[in-house]
Amino acid sequence: MAKSNNKKSKKKLFIFGGLGLLVAILIAFAIFGGNKEEIVLVQVEKVQKRDITQIVTATGKINPEFKVIINPEVTGEIIELPVKEGDFVKKGDLLIRIKGDQYKAQMERMEANLKATQAALKIREAELNRLEKEFARVKELQSKDLASDSELETAESNFLTAKASYQQAQANVLQARAQLREIMDTLNKTKIYSPMNGTITNLNVELGERVLGSGFSQGTNIMTVSDLNNIQAVVDVDENDVVLVSIGDTAIVQVDAFGDREFKGKVTEIGNSAKTSGLGSQEEVVNFEVKIKLFELDPNLRPGMSCTADIRTETVHNVISVPIQSVTARTDFESRMGDKSEDEDENLQADNMKEKDNKKPKEVVFIVENNTAKMVEVKTGISDDNYIEIKRGLEGGEDVVSGSYRAISRQLKDGSKVRIEEKRKSGRMEKRG
Repeated sequence: MAKSNNKKSKKKLFIFGGLGLLVAILIAFAIFGGNKEEIVLVQVEKVQKRDITQIVTATGKINPEFKVIINPEVTGEIIELPVKEGDFVKKGDLLIRIKGDQYKAQMERMEANLKATQAALKIREAELNRLEKEFARVKELQSKDLASDSELETAESNFLTAKASYQQAQANVLQARAQLREIMDTLNKTKIYSPMNGTITNLNVELGERVLGSGFSQGTNIMTVSDLNNIQAVVDVDENDVVLVSIGDTAIVQVDAFGDREFKGKVTEIGNSAKTSGLGSQEEVVNFEVKIKLFELDPNLRPGMSCTADIRTETVHNVISVPIQSVTARTDFESRMGDKSEDEDENLQADNMKEKDNKKPKEVVFIVENNTAKMVEVKTGISDDNYIEIKRGLEGGEDVVSGSYRAISRQLKDGSKVRIEEKRKSGRMEKRG
C-alpha cells in the first residue's frame, strides 16, 4: 500500500514539474521573443526642390464661343430654305423664307384703311377751316352789335366740334399708319437673314414644314449659326475646386476624338450659379460652369465633342517637395501606438480616450536615419499629381519614406526600425541596410 502511494506521489511530481517547466519556457519566450523589435520594410525617396503646378481637372463639351439660335417670329410654311447643315454663311445671307400671303393681304387692307383715314382727315380739315372762319365772322359782327350772343355761341360750338372731329381724324390716320407699319414688319419677318458670319451647325427643319412663331412659347428652333473660328471648352468644375480657379488661368484640353493631342486654352468665364444634379439624394453633385477659350484650332473640331481640361491654377518654383503618399495624418497617441497587437491597441485606446478627443491630426512624414524612422511634423502647400510642396519641417536631401501605404499610414512610429527596399529596373524589390 505504501509502495503504491509512493509511486503516485512521484507521478504527480513529474506532472507538476513538467507543467512548471512549460510555463517557465512560455514566460521566457514571451519576455525575450516579445522584446524582439519588428523591422518594417519601406521605400524611400530623396527630398528635393521641384516646380509644382496645382491642377484642377474637369470634363465637359466643346462649344463655339459665339452662336445664335434662330427662332421665327411668325408662323407659317417654309417655302424657301437655301442652306443646309455645314454650310458657311455670311452676315445678311438669306437663311429661310416663310409663306406670307396672309400677311400681304393684311398689309393691302391696312394700306386701304390708311388712305380712307387720310381722306376723312382732309374732309375734317376743310370743315374745320370753314367753321373757323364762320366763328370769326360772327364774333366780329357781335362786337358791332350786328349779331346776337346766341349766334356767337352757336358758331363757337360748331367750330369746337369741328376741331375735335379733325383731331380724331388725325388720330385715326396715326393709328392706321401704325397698323400698316406693324403688318409690314411682320411681313418682313417672313424672311430670316444670318445675323453673323458663321457655319450652320444645327438644322432642325425641312422645306415645306410649318413652323411656329415666338408668340407660341419660344417658337420653333429652326437652326443654329456658330462661329467656328472661336471655340471654347465648357467644363463643370466641382464646388470644392472652383474656388481655386481664376480668370486667366491656363489650361490643357484633351478632346476625346483627338486622342492624346493637347489644345492650349485660357479660362475666360467662371459661372456664378451652381449646377446641381441628384438633388436631395446621396449622389447629389454641385458643379460650376467654367469656359476655356482655345488658342489652337482644328477644322475637325465639332460642337458637342467631349473633352477633359486640366486647369493650371497655381505654380510654385524650386520648392521643397515630397511624394504625395509620403504625407499622412497622425495624432500624438497614434504615433505612440504604432503597430501594436490588438489587445495592446484596445488598452492604449481606453487609457487615452480623453487625450484622443483633444488632439487634432497633424500632417507628418517619416524620414530614415541609420535605418530608423523619425516622424517629422510638416506644413504642406499645393500639390500636383505626384508631389506636394513642403513649406515647413524639411530642409531637403533627407530620405523620406514613400511606401508602402500600410507602413506610412499604420505601421511606422517614431523610432521604428526599418529596412529599405529599392526597385530594380525589372520591377523586383531588393533590400538594403
